[in-house]
Amino acid sequence: MHTRNNHGVGESRMRISAAARAAGVTRQTIEYYIMIGLIQPLRPPGRNARFFDAALVKRIKLIRRLNQSGYTLRDIRDVYFKRK
Repeated sequence: MHTRNNHGVGESRMRISAAARAAGVTRQTIEYYIMIGLIQPLRPPGRNARFFDAALVKRIKLIRRLNQSGYTLRDIRDVYFKRK
């Protein structure tokens, strides 16, 4: 079941600050990942807001782990998340 919180956002979706907390990164890190094409937030039709779900948070965590293991963000994007 998909319920809504007081802000009209589904509980399975969160705004960028909550996603950053859940992933253990800063809001600026997520903004950078968006800018370089590593992640793409959800945008409900007719809304300008950006939302993040559990799958995006998991992806952010993976990117962070790979980067901390020595992979560059370019390598991560090119090898793991190459757009088809």
